[in-house]
Amino acid sequence: MSRGLLEAQNGAQRSPADIQPARGMSRRGFLRFGVTVGAAAGGGLLLGFSMPAASQDQKAGKSVIGGDANEAPQSGVFAPNAFIQIDTAGKVTLVIPKVEMGQGVYTSIPMLIAEELEVPLDSVTLDHAPPNEKLFMDPLLGGQLTGGSTSIRFAWEPMRRAGATARVMLINAAAQQWQVDPASCRAQAGQVTHAASNRSASYGQLAQAAAALPVPQNVALKDPKDFKLIGTPARRLDSPEKVDGTAMFGLDVRVPGMVYAAIATCPVFGGTLASVDDTHAKKIPGVREVIKLDNGVAVIGDHTWAARRGLQALDIKWNEGAGAQLSMKRIVDDLAAASQHGGAVARKEGDIGRAFDSAKSRVDAVYQQPFLAHATMEPVNCTVHVRADACEVWLGSQVPTRVVDTAAAVTGLKPEQIVVHNHLLGGGFGRRLETDMVRQAVKVGKQVSSPVKVVWTREEDIQQDMYRPYYYDTISAGLDANGKPVAWQHRIAGSSIMARFAPPAFNHGLDPDAVEVAADLPYDLPNQLVDYVRVEPHAVPTAFWRGVGPTRGTFVVESFIDELAAHAKIDPVQYRRSLLGKSPRALNVLNVAAQAADWGSPLPKGQGRGVSVMHAFGSFFAVVLVVAVEQGEVTVKRVNCAVDCGMYVNPNTIEAQVQGGIIFGITAALYSEITIKDGRVQQSNFTDYRMLRLNETPPIDVHLVKSGEAPGGIGEPGTAALAPALTNAIYAATGTRLRQLPVGRQLHSA
Repeated sequence: MSRGLLEAQNGAQRSPADIQPARGMSRRGFLRFGVTVGAAAGGGLLLGFSMPAASQDQKAGKSVIGGDANEAPQSGVFAPNAFIQIDTAGKVTLVIPKVEMGQGVYTSIPMLIAEELEVPLDSVTLDHAPPNEKLFMDPLLGGQLTGGSTSIRFAWEPMRRAGATARVMLINAAAQQWQVDPASCRAQAGQVTHAASNRSASYGQLAQAAAALPVPQNVALKDPKDFKLIGTPARRLDSPEKVDGTAMFGLDVRVPGMVYAAIATCPVFGGTLASVDDTHAKKIPGVREVIKLDNGVAVIGDHTWAARRGLQALDIKWNEGAGAQLSMKRIVDDLAAASQHGGAVARKEGDIGRAFDSAKSRVDAVYQQPFLAHATMEPVNCTVHVRADACEVWLGSQVPTRVVDTAAAVTGLKPEQIVVHNHLLGGGFGRRLETDMVRQAVKVGKQVSSPVKVVWTREEDIQQDMYRPYYYDTISAGLDANGKPVAWQHRIAGSSIMARFAPPAFNHGLDPDAVEVAADLPYDLPNQLVDYVRVEPHAVPTAFWRGVGPTRGTFVVESFIDELAAHAKIDPVQYRRSLLGKSPRALNVLNVAAQAADWGSPLPKGQGRGVSVMHAFGSFFAVVLVVAVEQGEVTVKRVNCAVDCGMYVNPNTIEAQVQGGIIFGITAALYSEITIKDGRVQQSNFTDYRMLRLNETPPIDVHLVKSGEAPGGIGEPGTAALAPALTNAIYAATGTRLRQLPVGRQLHSA
């Protein structure tokens, strides 16, 4: 992160106060206009949205930005809610509308601004965006969210337009002062120059004059051929502080007078607290009190060690309830039974019945994918201070406005009485799209007079997670005499995350996330029927997991395409090529990846290559990997992938995200699953929820395909496309077809 962001977190830099929703600002208005202008009394230029005057709370400096930044704004600042501020010293500050959780948006989004504004990248400082749905709405997600690989897709035009508008205004201000034609002036490196008269002025010198000018509409954006920053490798702005330990994550929060809470939650889904004997716990030095929750107990201590020791000394009895009867067999049996019946139709083309009747052969398969935990590097944590008239929350969240809503619901306070200090995230993967940790921490905080920090242990992080659903897919294809599919039927059974997370998106029984990829294939298939059956796994909470719908959909589709190629006795790459005539971008990434991997060349005995192709998140992705299988153990030897994500901003970030996503995907495919017995999660830590080790990580070559198309997402494609390439490679090496994950358990039981 930039030094400016670090200073903002430490309260040393001016930070915006609570932002009130813009009146009358529609989503379309946000996308279309993106920027208005105001002036600071000190001579600065502010670009953002026109907002109502600051309330008394705002003037008192209640800030929701930059972690611990709670100082009042500098005197004379007209509006505290700007996207961009240029002060009289020429410093450019960007209030960034997305959160940083390792994906690099704190570098790539500033690159968009710096490109059009004509300033060096390292001159842009950053502040966290406060919770404000109207100001920071992502129209691709329908809220102020970071996820779904949308950050650059969301920011591509609005952020560039904001920078371009500022540049034009600064040029106009200089031209007026010099009484020359603006077309004869040029902006570069944070200043405006007029070559004919050899005059120049810095942005800081021009800021006050620019703020007084009318805002031009629909300014021209740069032609891509003129880009200087966009598309070039850039060092991460947030790396120095992450390396030296000064970066602020939710886990790093320290508040004066803070106490610590250790939590024990009922291990059975749906269970509640029956009783607790805290006699021994209260005798431990440093233990302050024991708090009862509906489904758990919290021990409050002067420090974490006291709280943990106190928790271990409790005698807790649980009401396990009906959830104690839950097992994996029951969950899978329910899914299998539901799959016997038709569901909500996601795609229907042609006459599927007639196509199957005319097919020369038929292939049927059932695929299963397990519950998965998120297991982020930074475990779940949340710090709160609940008072009679206000509630402050410190954490790292992908959904800051939902944090406000959750805290308001638990406390009964108004949303404007909730202050959220959002920090860097030590991994998200969808876990921090949820606010269950906020609800729990605020319930604890209501019973504690001091600020209280709740940190889950790794065991709680895994056993009290919200899990990627267990999915059960039945899929069939009818093939013609040449082995090509003439009929394709795919039924998905599993939990609906959208029905809970975004109810308006769950229409007529169809979850659009669960059927993503499956309902929009790049392949030319003349007769298709794809439907979805909602089956909730009793009390098991489910949530998004890195790659969301495309992860589960790609595993089934690309595994089955390989099965069809094997049935037709056609090379898997050639088989895909024959079906991709109507998707040239998908065909191109397949060809690039296959060539890079030397597809078709001989491999040693016990090794095999596998391939998968995916179109999702606005990007096209192909991956080829080589595995070696020996005595049931799988080693990934090498990965080659090709990425067409449209016009790319920072190739360094893309490569890092793809490599990280692939490692995440290998880990899940080889080892990861959450199993349930007697209503309890059986896994507890990295001893039995294993991570890929450093010595097991293969070389990963990422090949970027140049494209003039609009940017696509890149944070999740590597994870989403990986698993089928892995299982297809195992089939090539062993002749064993794996239709259930994780691979390790299936190979050992085969």
